[in-house]
Amino acid sequence: MGTDKMATAERKPIRYGIYQTAAAVMFCLMRIRVWVDGCFDMMHYGHANALRQAKEMGDILVVGVHNDADIETNKGVPVMKEEERYAAVAACKWVDEVVPNAPYNTTVEILKEHSIDFCVHGDDITTMADGTDCYQAVKDAGLYKECKRTEGVSTTELVGRMLLMTRDHHKRRPSTTAEPIIATFDTRELAPFSANGSKVTTVSHFLPTSRRIVQFSEGREPKATDKVVYVDGTFDLFHVGHIEFLKRAKALGDFLIVGVHDDQTVNAIKGSNYPLMNLHERALSVLACRYVDEVIIGAPYSVTEELLNGEYKVALVAHGNSHLEKDMDGRDPYELPKKLGIYREIDTPNATITTEGIINRIIENRKIFEERQKRKNAKAALERQKEIEEKKMATETA
Repeated sequence: MGTDKMATAERKPIRYGIYQTAAAVMFCLMRIRVWVDGCFDMMHYGHANALRQAKEMGDILVVGVHNDADIETNKGVPVMKEEERYAAVAACKWVDEVVPNAPYNTTVEILKEHSIDFCVHGDDITTMADGTDCYQAVKDAGLYKECKRTEGVSTTELVGRMLLMTRDHHKRRPSTTAEPIIATFDTRELAPFSANGSKVTTVSHFLPTSRRIVQFSEGREPKATDKVVYVDGTFDLFHVGHIEFLKRAKALGDFLIVGVHDDQTVNAIKGSNYPLMNLHERALSVLACRYVDEVIIGAPYSVTEELLNGEYKVALVAHGNSHLEKDMDGRDPYELPKKLGIYREIDTPNATITTEGIINRIIENRKIFEERQKRKNAKAALERQKEIEEKKMATETA
């Protein structure tokens, strides 16, 4: 029997298969599964940075996203619909799994259901509508860890910026054209209301450190055989329309470079109060997208020969099927790639979801969102007080 070469040949792959399967099971069991949950409304670089930090604490990042009804009960009506928020979280490059309809109150049971080792949240308190800590149960069970909250950005703050674009709904000039609603507002009338109580609208002066940019960057170089694709844009209030466009652009090649235009260029082309987010905020949001390999911060509005034949040899330049604004000198910004035969237009199914459309959601429901801001600010004040009290108690008992 021991000399039967055929039997030995048959046994080896079976034994090896069992060993391989057991090793795979052990490997999976050893991998640390981390849970983060939230609303992720108007997904921004602050959300992305929290997810990045959480992913560094383990191997698999599972993100629970609350549904619209639970958010409205505990925080107020969300700007983005739940399906849009699920898609935005799934597109973040640090996310491995998304759990829709995650409970607003994080429980030990939900962590067990998804084989989670521990839960991560920012170093600020989040409460239910009744004032109780959303994470108290997992804190008591020793399944809670904290990451550093990103200062200077929040969904509330972004909604405040949009509300500051106009005084109130009755200041709107009658529109006789098909132009976006935001264009029909008298933006000289600044709102006396903002997320932080300021009576003067301001431009964000957020400036990332080189370390933060490196943290968000892949650091991957294209291989000699890679087909490099280039796209550019404003990417203001980064949303699922942008994500779908970038996904389709990446599918055209192997390595996707995204050019993000600077604030002065965007304002000169779009006018009004655009962009709502500054260059560095917009660049970090793009860098966090799983379909993006490299970002050019402050890219020229018109595609140049230097851009096409610089550090990366661009094989294809793509643009969405949205309206194309001419450069300041009246030229088509894609004149060169069109002449070279390397230009491609991308048809995007989410073309109806635009930055202007998101702003219109706020303006058309201005009263609702002003009330939401007041409610969230009052809730935030109570949460800050609760946080101060908890830290004081921890210090006294230490």
